[in-house]
Amino acid sequence: MTPVMEGALSKMPAQLGDPIQYSLPLGDQSVALNAYLGKPISLEWLGAINCSHCGRKTKKSYSQGYCYPCMQKLPQCDRCIMSPELCHYDQGTCRDSSWGEQFCFQDHYVYLSNTSGVKVGITRGTQVPTRWVDQGAVQAMPIMRVATRKLSGQVERIIGEHIADKTNWRKMLKNEYPEVSLAQLRDELFDTCNDAISELEQSHGIQNMTRLSDAQVLDLNYPVIEYPSKVTAHNFDKTPVVSGVLMGIKGQYLILDTGVLNVRKFTSYNVRFSAEG
Repeated sequence: MTPVMEGALSKMPAQLGDPIQYSLPLGDQSVALNAYLGKPISLEWLGAINCSHCGRKTKKSYSQGYCYPCMQKLPQCDRCIMSPELCHYDQGTCRDSSWGEQFCFQDHYVYLSNTSGVKVGITRGTQVPTRWVDQGAVQAMPIMRVATRKLSGQVERIIGEHIADKTNWRKMLKNEYPEVSLAQLRDELFDTCNDAISELEQSHGIQNMTRLSDAQVLDLNYPVIEYPSKVTAHNFDKTPVVSGVLMGIKGQYLILDTGVLNVRKFTSYNVRFSAEG
């Protein structure tokens, strides 16, 4: 077993391809993961967690990588990040108005994706198609472009009354999903939700909301040798050493023959990566 590198974990970047190409960030270093498919690897938590914002040591990682004080004060950890329709910028209570203006007042997309089933979601324009890869979607398609994050959340809530907005991560990792036409479903949802969406268009200006009736579906192919028939999750907090043959990578998960590891869940954990061969 030869150590390759060590450092703080963070979300795995991915590049579109056939299959998608993944890398594993460890501090300022990175492992090209696809090269280790079918090979034994090991990730050992070295016992330390350092906040991804301020760097201080923390016993627990909050909001995917932050210490508790940063989680309490940073705008990217506010409740409106998970529920954009709760944006309170116009009330003058944004945790950081300059951050809000940069990230929330830009084009966002409402989309449909097929993960463990079809779901509705939102993402910034700059995060297409990254968001779809991160959630392990096998196909995805934008259905609306809107001017702000709050608007995207409002549209998502309207559509979410008729379709799921969550992924069953176990089914996603077993590659269980329905065959469905996203384009047909989009058209059906536009018909069903037309009155509510039209009301938003009238109150916020139709120029700030565009229905993408001609958008194309993006198919996504992940680097997986074999999907698990049963999903068991590894947890560094319970077992500091996670090892096994790398059978695949999907979403933000490493699929090993011994179980799966959600890399994003352990953001800011200091880890040593090693591999055979």
